[in-house]
Amino acid sequence: MERDYSASRYESQAAQTTLIKNVYLWMTAALAITGITALAVNNSTAMQQLLFNGRASFLILIIAEFALVWYISARIDRLSFTTATGLFMLYSFLNGLTLSFIFLAYTASSIASTFFITAGTFGAMSLYGYFTKKDLTSWGNILIMALIGLIIASVVNIFMSSSMLYWITTFAGVIIFVGLTAYDTQKIKSLLGQEINETSQKMALIGALSLYLDFINLFLYLLRIFGSRRN
Repeated sequence: MERDYSASRYESQAAQTTLIKNVYLWMTAALAITGITALAVNNSTAMQQLLFNGRASFLILIIAEFALVWYISARIDRLSFTTATGLFMLYSFLNGLTLSFIFLAYTASSIASTFFITAGTFGAMSLYGYFTKKDLTSWGNILIMALIGLIIASVVNIFMSSSMLYWITTFAGVIIFVGLTAYDTQKIKSLLGQEINETSQKMALIGALSLYLDFINLFLYLLRIFGSRRN
């Protein structure tokens, strides 16, 4: 009985480790798709004109992204794993189209350096969230409320155009998504099952989507600080 228990425990730990690896593999694949897509748009004058010469096409893309994230999150229980994966990759492609604007606003070298700063910060906080013994549950409500406040302040500043509010939201955004990276990592670790099946794979995929969004948003806020604007 003792040997059976040990073997079962080992298999459960191995399954959870595999699922965690899948979370980061899917997140990395999505980031790669986003980056390649953004670079492709940057190298295509025709695509830039299509996306940025009028507000309509860009606005449609933004709405489509929000709708897609909502659909994946709300319907994950009913979607097949294959369909959910395809929708996640589609979202990362659409996000690459919209994020291509950064190449018009910032120099390529500052984008690259900020990406590595983001990767290092994200990696450190994700490791902290995974290995810490501290329960980060209390962070969740605080960070979500702070995120809602950040969104409201950012929308207000569209009309106010306040440089002070711009920098307040920038540093607040960095702090919020640094915290969310650790919180989401610990939450994903606790939610993943100890058996590899379609349900646990879909939970891992949703975890990858959460960390992908944390990374992208952290990158964009850090780019405000470290990015060198084009003249």
